[in-house]
Amino acid sequence: MDIQKVMVVGSGLMGSGIAQVCAQAGLDVLLHDVFDEALQKAVKNI
Repeated sequence: MDIQKVMVVGSGLMGSGIAQVCAQAGLDVLLHDVFDEALQKAVKNI
């Protein structure tokens, strides 16, 4: 069983970094945060 999709909860420094590495590895990434501003900042930086 190969991992194809991941969900990262929390889009702070660590969460956005994990999401970026997973995306660069070719995985589908869902990034979630309770604060919309933090999520938008993370997506912009990735």
